[in-house]
Amino acid sequence: MIDINPNNQNQQTIKESISISGIGLHSGKQVMMKLVPAKVDQGVKFIRSDKENNNIIDAIWSNVSETILSTTISNSSKLKISTIEHLMSALSGLHIDNLTIFINAAEVPIMDGSSKPFVDLIERVGIKVQNKKRKLLNVKKIIEVKNNKSSVKIIPNNQFSIDFEIDFPSQLVSKQSCQLQLINGNYKTDIAAARTFGFEKDVENLRSNGLALGGSLDNAVVVGENRILNKDGLRYTDEFVRHKILDSIGDLYLAGSPIIGYFYGNKSGHHLNNELLRKLFSDNSNYEYII
Repeated sequence: MIDINPNNQNQQTIKESISISGIGLHSGKQVMMKLVPAKVDQGVKFIRSDKENNNIIDAIWSNVSETILSTTISNSSKLKISTIEHLMSALSGLHIDNLTIFINAAEVPIMDGSSKPFVDLIERVGIKVQNKKRKLLNVKKIIEVKNNKSSVKIIPNNQFSIDFEIDFPSQLVSKQSCQLQLINGNYKTDIAAARTFGFEKDVENLRSNGLALGGSLDNAVVVGENRILNKDGLRYTDEFVRHKILDSIGDLYLAGSPIIGYFYGNKSGHHLNNELLRKLFSDNSNYEYII
């Protein structure tokens, strides 16, 4: 969630606005999005530019309303933004605290299925260091959530690190694990390029349920029975588990502050990530803020 860098613990935003266009992974619709610098202490806000009233949605854990194959946030007017996790992951990895995101549809564009396009665009315009310290969320107790064979937990630690395990009934994915301490900017090299993935056998069923309508080999790794369908193969030998880490980093950034703690995920996803935050914030003794 955060590189512990004693030389810079100030809040950050972007130096200039960024216009982005792309297709929604699940909706299949063309989307226009604009990232705009924001003042200190604002946090990350989405604004539905295609709506006139009650169109602001704060990117915060308590606004998460759906977690089926992606993370969706909604406001009190039931206006929503879905598939926010890759963008939120990029903001976490680059330590962007404050940002306003104007978007003219209900889904963030999928780009290439990873967070790398967002990282590259933000780095191109540059990051602005602001004149106020970051507020860090220090985990004080072990918090754990389980659901059948899936589980997530977060443990007190002196920095943010993440450990993830997956196990899919596919010879091409199977069991994978990855453990990372996010330090020295290694989010960009070790996580950002890992793409979302799916199985060829599931495509027809997903689309019949109105999901993955914008999915293609340009924005997802598609796993066949005996081969990866993407002609260039994988970006990492363990790209599948690295993408699960990418997703988790994005989901956890909905805490509203960078987290100091050790996160462990086992065969889990967006739903348990949000349940973990809800359980963490259910008791003030579970955490403390550090300036």
